[in-house]
Order: sequence, then structure tokens, then C-alpha cells
Amino acid sequence: MSRKTLTRRQFVAATAMSSAALITAPYVRGAYAAGKISIGFWDHWVPGANKASTELVNEWAAKEKVEVSIDYITSQGKKIELTIAAEAAAKSGHDVLAMPTWWPHAHAELLEPVNDIMEPIIKQNGDVNGTVKYLGRAGNKWLAVPATIGSQIKGPCSRIDLLKKFANIDIQEMYPAGGQPKADNWNMETFLKAAEACQKGGVPFGIGLGETTDSTDTAGAIFQSFGAELVNAKGDLTVKTDAVRQALEFYKKLIAVLPPDVAAWDDASNNKWLISGKGALIMNPPSAWAVAKRDAPQIAEQCWTHGMPSGPKGRYAPYLPYFWGTWSFSKNKEAAKSLLTHLSQPSSIEKFVAASGGYDLPAYANMTTLKTWQEEGPPKGTLYHYPNPHNHQTLSIAASPAPPKIAQQIYAQATLTKMCLRYAQGEKMEATLAWAEGECEGFMRS
Repeated sequence: MSRKTLTRRQFVAATAMSSAALITAPYVRGAYAAGKISIGFWDHWVPGANKASTELVNEWAAKEKVEVSIDYITSQGKKIELTIAAEAAAKSGHDVLAMPTWWPHAHAELLEPVNDIMEPIIKQNGDVNGTVKYLGRAGNKWLAVPATIGSQIKGPCSRIDLLKKFANIDIQEMYPAGGQPKADNWNMETFLKAAEACQKGGVPFGIGLGETTDSTDTAGAIFQSFGAELVNAKGDLTVKTDAVRQALEFYKKLIAVLPPDVAAWDDASNNKWLISGKGALIMNPPSAWAVAKRDAPQIAEQCWTHGMPSGPKGRYAPYLPYFWGTWSFSKNKEAAKSLLTHLSQPSSIEKFVAASGGYDLPAYANMTTLKTWQEEGPPKGTLYHYPNPHNHQTLSIAASPAPPKIAQQIYAQATLTKMCLRYAQGEKMEATLAWAEGECEGFMRS
């Protein structure tokens, strides 16, 4: 992913060149009594997951007698972001559109408020976590509906055998399938010692320090566990604090025992590292495990997804939610809201989770113990702790709690991983902090 900030004009120009690749053949429902609606979903990487979405829309359309068309839009090449920006500029587009993380806030003034459907959905499904509120609301206005499809936690996926052999950690005992975590001693000190032991054993942890999201997400959760913020919730600069210094000191020690090329890793690198058998732990949703199940089953059988280590200020997990938004200029807002309500029903959510093999995560408190996570394997129960069923950790996004439009820039420019590398490679602490402060000042002005 490029970390350059694009203007809206650049987004539109890029979209004009790539629009042919965005739109798949539409699925059309024939009855016209309640009008038409167009939907732009994220094009899921799991085979069969798009089919589940189409079936749920079909089910709703037949009942409501609405003509629908569905586009599945890939996230490769930032095509979802390009589509969002182009439609915002043209004030024309899908009635329901998938929006990653920061994009509801980026276009808050053009989104139809969805308080009227979110309040009953939350009453039915349970409350949503703080990061969903941070990204999905502006003040008391709900900008978009949390989407199960595409939402994920990028927590640790560990090799059961290698952690036992080299770090003397029984990760299944610490995070038992079907039971409460027993992770009081799973902290940043223990994590660092385990990383050092596995590196000596020839199977280093595979944690990226590149400029794409996997690296940024991990850095965000580790910084937050130290209470380290570059900009606080009020929009004040907080770079030159002891908490930020502590996070950088930790990362310097960690980088010393990671693979030597982690500064160049992208979002595929950690997956490949796990599947190759070279590493004992990565930070990722279950996509790496799922590919291992297909391509390297002997490795998949030794994988266990579990919670993050805790830091001085708590236990934070990297979390990336998706949303479904409806434009204020939508031609059929009533139908859009009806569909979003249908897609947020417990039966729909359960179907999404099952179709994705447990990858997709609902945002709601009452929807974290579905049978898919209990039964997926091998080994059975490997995904039980993935959806945070015991509220064991705070689900967070990197650069929060800064105001979202500032945090988006910190995130997009990979400021956290750049800081860690600068300091680990020998730059003086105060020089690294001064550089980061200057970057954040620029984001605050833009």
C-alpha cells in the first residue's frame, strides 16, 4: 500500500483509469415494487464468502421486492478507497458501500446518519467496542453500520510446538480452547524473552516493520500497551513522553531478534514466513493459518491464534473493522437501511462467519462465541480466542485516540514503524522524537 496522501482529484483521476476493473457483472433481482438498490461489497479472499453475501441479499430482495445489483470490489490497488473517493466527488454511486476503517470519518459530511437502525441493532446484538465507536461515529451521529465482512483482529498466531521447544511456553494451556485465558504472565517482557529464545533456536518471530498495514497495526497495539500516543484525543502533540520512549526502547530490543529484512516486509511477508516453517509467531488474522491448512497442513496443525501480551498500560490487540455506509445522496435510503438491518441480524452474521471460515468478525458483544470459532481446525479450537470471547483485551487501531483525520495520516504514513526503525538503526532518541513531532505537526495542518 502506498503511504502517499492522495487528493480527491488524484483519487478521481485514478478511478477513471481503473473503473473497468472495479465492477463485476451485477446480480439482478426481478421484482420492482420497492425500487432499485446498488451495493458495493468488499471482494472477499475466502472462496465462497461472496456467495454467502449474494444469498443474503437475494433473500432480502425477494422479501422486499427490490431490484438489486451487487459489485464485488477488490481491495488490491486501493480500489475500494478509489471507489469511495470517486463517488464522494461525483455525489453519485452505490446505495450501500463497504468502507474500511478511516473512510466513514473521511467522508462524514456526505454519509446518511444510521442512528435509527444502529440503536435497535445494538439492543439486539449487544454493544460494540470502543474502536468501532471511534471510527463509526462522529459525536452522536452514527456514520455507518459495522460490517462483519472484512473486519479482523491481527493478533498472534503461534506455533504450538516451537514455543514449547524453544521458549518453554505452552500456548494451549495459556489460551485453552473453550476456556478463559490464563495469561497473567503473558506480558511484553515474556514476549521479548520468547522472541529471543526462538531467534536463538533458528525460528524467529515474523513481525514486520514495513509501511503496510500489518506492520503498522502491530506497532499500534504495542505502543498502546505502553500508553504511548503521538497525538492525544484532544489533538495535542504527545510525542515527547516517557511512554513513547519506553515503546521505542522495547521495539529496539525486539528488532534485534527479528529477521534482518523486516523493514521491507509487506502484508504477504508474515504469511509466507509462517507457512514456510521458518518462524514461531506472526501477527495476523486467520488467513495465514487458512492458507497453511491448504498448502502446508503439517504447519497448520501446530498453529494457535490467541491474545496479545500485556504492557504497562494494558493488553491491546490490533483491530481493523469494516463498515457499510449509505450516501446522503442515495436514491433509495429506505431500502439501503432495510438491507443493512437484514445483514446485521444474528442469523446473517453467523452465515458470514461460517462462510469465511471464522475470518470475519462481528462488532457486537453478543456475537463472539459462534460455533465456527469453537469447531474450526486443525487443531480443533485453534480460532476460539480469535474473536476475543472473554473480553480479554482491548481492540484498538494504531494512532488512536488522536482525532480520526489526524490518526489516519499517522497510520497511512507508517509513522510508528518509521520511528522504531530510525531508533533501532542508531538514531538518537531525541532526534527520532523530534522527527516524529514534525511529521505529526504536518498532519495536524493538512
